[in-house]
Amino acid sequence: MNPVTSPAVPGTRIAVAMSGGVDSSTAAALLHARGFQVVGVTLKLFDASGTSASLGGRCCSPRDIEDARATAAALGFPHYVLDETEAFGRAVIDDFVAEYRAARTPNPCVRCNERLKFGPLLRFARAVGASALATGHYARLEGPRLLRAEDREKDQSYFLFAVRPEWLQAVQFPLGSMRKGEVREAARRFGLPNCDKPDSQQICFVPDGDHRGFLEARGGAGPAGSVVDEGGRVLAAHAGTHHFTVGQRRGLPAGAEKRFVVRIDPATGTVFTGPRDQLGRRVMSVEDVRWLEAPGEERVRAEVQIRHHAPARPAWLTVGEGVEVEFDEPAEGVAPGQAAVFFRGEQVLGGGWIA
Repeated sequence: MNPVTSPAVPGTRIAVAMSGGVDSSTAAALLHARGFQVVGVTLKLFDASGTSASLGGRCCSPRDIEDARATAAALGFPHYVLDETEAFGRAVIDDFVAEYRAARTPNPCVRCNERLKFGPLLRFARAVGASALATGHYARLEGPRLLRAEDREKDQSYFLFAVRPEWLQAVQFPLGSMRKGEVREAARRFGLPNCDKPDSQQICFVPDGDHRGFLEARGGAGPAGSVVDEGGRVLAAHAGTHHFTVGQRRGLPAGAEKRFVVRIDPATGTVFTGPRDQLGRRVMSVEDVRWLEAPGEERVRAEVQIRHHAPARPAWLTVGEGVEVEFDEPAEGVAPGQAAVFFRGEQVLGGGWIA
């Protein structure tokens, strides 16, 4: 019996992480309707007050906390706020800045789930006597197995591979078997005050979308250098490698039409460009690997996803100190610093960071 979709045993308490968005609010409402004693909790991770983003209800703004609180009040359950801004700065923002300074492409959402988010939330859940923690993530759990969400367009399992298995055992994902449209419909049916709130599209701590300005203000600008073609001819100077990522096409200088960023040299600040056929990589190395299901062999068949919206591509994994990935067909946009996640069908096996 799935405790998320089944009526609650009377008195069963569950903590629900509430970001202020429609997804987590609907997760709380669904559990409340099934008879759980819901306790809402919002992590304050970054203070966006005083910015233009704080007015529109973007993630981490005062408006988001108010939206979570209003949802809890409308449904009649308690709501708390945990201030983790200092820890978030150390664990996620500092990593984001350092990675860009080293001409790598970080994924702060993966780092947040791995290093910060679930620890304080689960400690809170235990402190209030909750049997589990629920979140609004689009993913599914079947026993110890982490699976993709039914709604593949919204699937967030890619971001969860580095969450400790023992933490996942205490977590529920009420939206994992729902489509986004169904979630919106449920939010309206419950009369949630944020039922029509748009989804946040930006990095939560860069709510205005200007990640370059954010990096420059915090010493994260990569070295200046040159943009060159495949023959080494200089096309233009640039102000810092943090303006580029592997696979990028837009924003390249004149003379780089129909070219893509194929490699960045952090030592010299050189940004190498080339035609699309130079983007493909048959082999890549993955470091700092985490397994949700330990491989039983040194050579494993899997599908590998190298960005959130990239397709998972069939490959062989050679497991050692890290993992060497050999794709069946060249994969485009292999960017050092990004997360590479290993799937077997719907199941997340593990993942790591592209070296």
